[in-house]
Amino acid sequence: MSYYSPAEIAVLFADSSKAKANTPLYKFMLLAIMGGIFIALGGLLTVVVAGGMPRDAFSAPGMVKFIAGALFPVGLIMVSVAGADLFTSDCAGMTLSCMQKKTTLIQLLKVWCLAYLFNFVGAQFVAYILAHKTDIIASNPYSNYLNTLANGKLSKPWDVVFYKAIGANMLVCLGTWMGYAGKDIVSKSLGIWVPVMIFVTLGYEHSIANMFFIPAAIYNGANITWSAFITSNLIPATIGNIIGGAVFIGLIYGYLYNPTKKQD
Repeated sequence: MSYYSPAEIAVLFADSSKAKANTPLYKFMLLAIMGGIFIALGGLLTVVVAGGMPRDAFSAPGMVKFIAGALFPVGLIMVSVAGADLFTSDCAGMTLSCMQKKTTLIQLLKVWCLAYLFNFVGAQFVAYILAHKTDIIASNPYSNYLNTLANGKLSKPWDVVFYKAIGANMLVCLGTWMGYAGKDIVSKSLGIWVPVMIFVTLGYEHSIANMFFIPAAIYNGANITWSAFITSNLIPATIGNIIGGAVFIGLIYGYLYNPTKKQD
Protein backbone atom coordinates (compact mmCIF):
# COMPACT_ATOMS: atom_id res chain seq x y z
CA MET A 1 0.00 0.00 0.00
CA SER A 2 1.52 3.33 -1.06
CA TYR A 3 1.32 6.49 1.00
CA TYR A 4 2.68 10.03 0.99
CA SER A 5 5.99 10.65 2.76
CA PRO A 6 6.25 13.16 5.65
CA ALA A 7 7.88 15.69 3.31
CA GLU A 8 4.98 15.32 0.87
CA ILE A 9 2.45 15.56 3.71
CA ALA A 10 3.93 18.89 4.78
CA VAL A 11 3.29 20.30 1.30
CA LEU A 12 -0.20 18.81 0.99
CA PHE A 13 -1.24 20.06 4.45
CA ALA A 14 0.12 23.55 3.75
CA ASP A 15 -1.49 23.72 0.31
CA SER A 16 -4.85 22.72 1.79
CA SER A 17 -4.52 25.44 4.42
CA LYS A 18 -3.62 28.00 1.74
CA ALA A 19 -6.76 27.04 -0.17
CA LYS A 20 -8.85 27.54 2.97
CA ALA A 21 -7.27 30.94 3.60
CA ASN A 22 -8.24 32.00 0.08
CA THR A 23 -11.78 30.60 0.21
CA PRO A 24 -14.55 33.23 -0.03
CA LEU A 25 -15.90 34.16 3.39
CA TYR A 26 -19.42 32.73 2.96
CA LYS A 27 -18.03 29.40 1.76
CA PHE A 28 -15.50 29.23 4.58
CA MET A 29 -18.27 29.93 7.11
CA LEU A 30 -20.20 26.95 5.77
CA LEU A 31 -17.09 24.75 5.85
CA ALA A 32 -16.48 25.69 9.50
CA ILE A 33 -20.12 25.17 10.49
CA MET A 34 -19.98 21.70 8.94
CA GLY A 35 -16.74 21.02 10.81
CA GLY A 36 -18.44 21.83 14.10
CA ILE A 37 -21.40 19.65 13.16
CA PHE A 38 -19.24 16.65 12.28
CA ILE A 39 -17.17 16.82 15.47
CA ALA A 40 -20.33 17.22 17.56
CA LEU A 41 -21.92 14.20 15.86
CA GLY A 42 -18.89 12.17 16.85
CA GLY A 43 -19.39 13.42 20.40
CA LEU A 44 -23.09 12.57 20.38
CA LEU A 45 -22.29 9.07 19.18
CA THR A 46 -19.93 8.52 22.12
CA VAL A 47 -22.58 9.74 24.58
CA VAL A 48 -25.19 7.33 23.21
CA VAL A 49 -22.89 4.28 23.05
CA ALA A 50 -20.48 4.78 25.98
CA GLY A 51 -23.22 6.41 28.04
CA GLY A 52 -25.41 3.39 27.44
CA MET A 53 -22.96 1.19 29.37
CA PRO A 54 -23.47 2.32 33.00
CA ARG A 55 -22.63 -1.05 34.54
CA ASP A 56 -19.38 -1.26 32.61
CA ALA A 57 -18.47 2.24 33.79
CA PHE A 58 -17.93 0.70 37.25
CA SER A 59 -16.72 -2.78 36.36
CA ALA A 60 -14.60 -1.90 33.30
CA PRO A 61 -14.09 1.89 33.15
CA GLY A 62 -11.11 1.59 30.83
CA MET A 63 -13.19 -0.31 28.29
CA VAL A 64 -15.90 2.37 28.32
CA LYS A 65 -13.25 5.05 27.77
CA PHE A 66 -11.76 3.03 24.92
CA ILE A 67 -15.15 2.58 23.26
CA ALA A 68 -15.72 6.34 23.46
CA GLY A 69 -12.25 6.83 22.01
CA ALA A 70 -12.88 4.33 19.24
CA LEU A 71 -16.10 6.05 18.15
CA PHE A 72 -15.30 9.76 18.45
CA PRO A 73 -12.81 9.83 15.50
CA VAL A 74 -15.69 9.45 13.04
CA GLY A 75 -16.14 13.21 13.44
CA LEU A 76 -12.64 14.08 12.23
CA ILE A 77 -12.84 11.43 9.53
CA MET A 78 -15.99 13.12 8.20
CA VAL A 79 -14.25 16.51 8.35
CA SER A 80 -11.34 15.17 6.30
CA VAL A 81 -13.17 12.99 3.79
CA ALA A 82 -16.34 15.04 3.26
CA GLY A 83 -14.53 18.36 3.29
CA ALA A 84 -15.02 20.76 6.19
CA ASP A 85 -12.90 23.02 8.37
CA LEU A 86 -11.80 22.54 11.96
CA PHE A 87 -10.10 25.15 14.13
CA THR A 88 -7.91 22.65 15.94
CA SER A 89 -6.39 21.15 12.80
CA ASP A 90 -5.98 24.69 11.42
CA CYS A 91 -3.61 25.32 14.32
CA ALA A 92 -1.09 23.05 12.62
CA GLY A 93 -2.10 23.54 8.99
CA MET A 94 -1.96 27.33 8.96
CA THR A 95 1.34 27.27 10.85
CA LEU A 96 2.82 24.97 8.20
CA SER A 97 1.44 27.20 5.44
CA CYS A 98 2.96 30.32 6.99
CA MET A 99 6.33 28.63 7.43
CA GLN A 100 6.28 27.70 3.75
CA LYS A 101 5.39 31.33 2.94
CA LYS A 102 2.12 30.34 1.29
CA THR A 103 0.01 32.43 3.68
CA THR A 104 0.56 35.36 6.03
CA LEU A 105 0.20 35.75 9.77
CA ILE A 106 -2.91 37.88 9.17
CA GLN A 107 -4.46 35.06 7.16
CA LEU A 108 -3.57 32.59 9.91
CA LEU A 109 -5.32 34.68 12.56
CA LYS A 110 -8.33 35.22 10.29
CA VAL A 111 -8.74 31.50 9.61
CA TRP A 112 -8.31 30.62 13.28
CA CYS A 113 -10.89 33.17 14.44
CA LEU A 114 -13.49 32.36 11.79
CA ALA A 115 -13.05 28.60 12.15
CA TYR A 116 -13.40 28.83 15.93
CA LEU A 117 -16.53 30.98 15.74
CA PHE A 118 -18.35 28.91 13.14
CA ASN A 119 -17.25 25.57 14.59
CA PHE A 120 -19.10 26.80 17.69
CA VAL A 121 -22.21 27.51 15.61
CA GLY A 122 -22.14 24.01 14.13
CA ALA A 123 -21.58 22.37 17.51
CA GLN A 124 -24.56 24.24 18.99
CA PHE A 125 -26.79 23.05 16.17
CA VAL A 126 -26.05 19.45 17.11
CA ALA A 127 -26.12 20.07 20.88
CA TYR A 128 -29.46 21.87 20.86
CA ILE A 129 -31.36 20.66 17.79
CA LEU A 130 -30.05 17.16 17.08
CA ALA A 131 -29.39 16.11 20.68
CA HIS A 132 -31.52 18.12 23.13
CA LYS A 133 -34.65 18.74 21.02
CA THR A 134 -34.77 15.15 19.82
CA ASP A 135 -34.68 13.80 23.42
CA ILE A 136 -31.81 11.48 22.50
CA ILE A 137 -29.95 12.46 25.68
CA ALA A 138 -32.97 13.37 27.82
CA SER A 139 -33.24 10.13 29.79
CA ASN A 140 -30.80 8.03 31.78
CA PRO A 141 -28.27 6.58 31.43
CA TYR A 142 -27.37 9.09 28.69
CA SER A 143 -28.27 12.19 30.68
CA ASN A 144 -26.31 10.96 33.68
CA TYR A 145 -23.28 10.16 31.58
CA LEU A 146 -23.31 13.53 29.83
CA ASN A 147 -23.79 15.52 33.04
CA THR A 148 -21.01 13.58 34.76
CA LEU A 149 -18.73 14.14 31.78
CA ALA A 150 -19.44 17.88 31.63
CA ASN A 151 -19.11 18.43 35.38
CA GLY A 152 -15.90 16.44 35.39
CA LYS A 153 -14.43 18.74 32.76
CA LEU A 154 -15.36 21.78 34.86
CA SER A 155 -13.98 20.31 38.08
CA LYS A 156 -10.38 20.30 36.85
CA PRO A 157 -8.00 23.15 37.76
CA TRP A 158 -7.26 25.64 34.97
CA ASP A 159 -3.69 24.39 34.50
CA VAL A 160 -4.79 20.74 34.27
CA VAL A 161 -7.27 21.59 31.50
CA PHE A 162 -4.52 23.57 29.75
CA TYR A 163 -2.02 20.70 29.84
CA LYS A 164 -4.64 18.16 28.76
CA ALA A 165 -5.56 20.44 25.87
CA ILE A 166 -1.95 20.47 24.67
CA GLY A 167 -2.05 16.68 24.53
CA ALA A 168 -5.40 16.66 22.78
CA ASN A 169 -4.38 18.84 19.87
CA MET A 170 -0.98 17.27 19.48
CA LEU A 171 -2.89 14.07 18.78
CA VAL A 172 -5.70 15.64 16.71
CA CYS A 173 -3.23 17.44 14.46
CA LEU A 174 -1.11 14.30 14.27
CA GLY A 175 -4.27 12.49 13.16
CA THR A 176 -4.86 15.11 10.47
CA TRP A 177 -1.19 14.85 9.44
CA MET A 178 -1.39 11.06 9.21
CA GLY A 179 -4.69 11.33 7.33
CA TYR A 180 -2.86 13.24 4.59
CA ALA A 181 -0.52 10.26 4.22
CA GLY A 182 -3.32 8.08 2.89
CA LYS A 183 -4.13 7.84 -0.79
CA ASP A 184 -7.52 6.19 -0.27
CA ILE A 185 -10.38 6.57 2.20
CA VAL A 186 -9.49 3.49 4.25
CA SER A 187 -5.89 4.50 4.84
CA LYS A 188 -6.88 8.12 5.51
CA SER A 189 -9.46 6.98 8.04
CA LEU A 190 -7.02 4.67 9.81
CA GLY A 191 -4.37 7.39 9.97
CA ILE A 192 -6.85 9.76 11.58
CA TRP A 193 -8.40 7.15 13.87
CA VAL A 194 -5.34 6.05 15.83
CA PRO A 195 -4.20 9.38 17.36
CA VAL A 196 -7.75 10.68 17.91
CA MET A 197 -8.73 7.43 19.63
CA ILE A 198 -5.77 7.88 21.96
CA PHE A 199 -6.69 11.46 22.92
CA VAL A 200 -10.32 10.61 23.72
CA THR A 201 -9.46 7.44 25.62
CA LEU A 202 -6.96 9.38 27.75
CA GLY A 203 -9.53 12.07 28.48
CA TYR A 204 -7.67 15.04 27.01
CA GLU A 205 -9.44 18.35 26.36
CA HIS A 206 -10.53 19.39 22.85
CA SER A 207 -12.10 22.85 22.66
CA ILE A 208 -14.42 22.12 19.74
CA ALA A 209 -15.60 18.81 21.20
CA ASN A 210 -16.26 20.61 24.48
CA MET A 211 -18.38 23.12 22.55
CA PHE A 212 -20.72 20.16 22.13
CA PHE A 213 -20.40 18.19 25.36
CA ILE A 214 -20.79 20.99 27.90
CA PRO A 215 -23.49 23.06 26.14
CA ALA A 216 -25.44 19.84 25.48
CA ALA A 217 -25.37 19.20 29.22
CA ILE A 218 -26.48 22.79 29.86
CA TYR A 219 -29.40 22.46 27.43
CA ASN A 220 -30.22 19.16 29.13
CA GLY A 221 -30.62 20.85 32.51
CA ALA A 222 -27.20 20.40 34.11
CA ASN A 223 -26.35 22.86 36.88
CA ILE A 224 -23.65 24.53 34.81
CA THR A 225 -23.43 28.18 33.80
CA TRP A 226 -22.12 29.45 30.50
CA SER A 227 -19.62 31.65 32.32
CA ALA A 228 -18.24 28.63 34.20
CA PHE A 229 -17.94 26.72 30.92
CA ILE A 230 -16.06 29.55 29.21
CA THR A 231 -13.70 30.53 32.02
CA SER A 232 -13.00 27.13 33.57
CA ASN A 233 -12.79 25.01 30.45
CA LEU A 234 -13.10 26.67 27.06
CA ILE A 235 -10.40 29.32 27.53
CA PRO A 236 -7.66 27.02 28.88
CA ALA A 237 -8.64 24.29 26.42
CA THR A 238 -8.39 26.71 23.50
CA ILE A 239 -4.99 28.07 24.54
CA GLY A 240 -3.66 24.56 25.13
CA ASN A 241 -5.03 23.38 21.78
CA ILE A 242 -3.25 26.22 19.99
CA ILE A 243 0.07 25.29 21.60
CA GLY A 244 -0.41 21.56 21.04
CA GLY A 245 -1.26 21.98 17.36
CA ALA A 246 0.76 25.00 16.30
CA VAL A 247 3.95 24.28 18.24
CA PHE A 248 4.22 20.51 18.58
CA ILE A 249 2.96 19.64 15.10
CA GLY A 250 2.98 22.81 12.99
CA LEU A 251 6.31 24.32 14.05
CA ILE A 252 8.22 21.10 14.64
CA TYR A 253 7.12 19.34 11.46
CA GLY A 254 7.29 22.62 9.59
CA TYR A 255 10.95 22.86 10.59
CA LEU A 256 11.70 19.21 9.86
CA TYR A 257 9.97 19.15 6.46
CA ASN A 258 10.08 22.69 5.09
CA PRO A 259 10.50 22.53 1.30
CA THR A 260 11.46 26.22 1.14
CA LYS A 261 14.73 25.53 3.01
CA LYS A 262 17.63 23.27 2.19
CA GLN A 263 17.35 20.10 4.25
CA ASP A 264 20.30 18.77 6.24
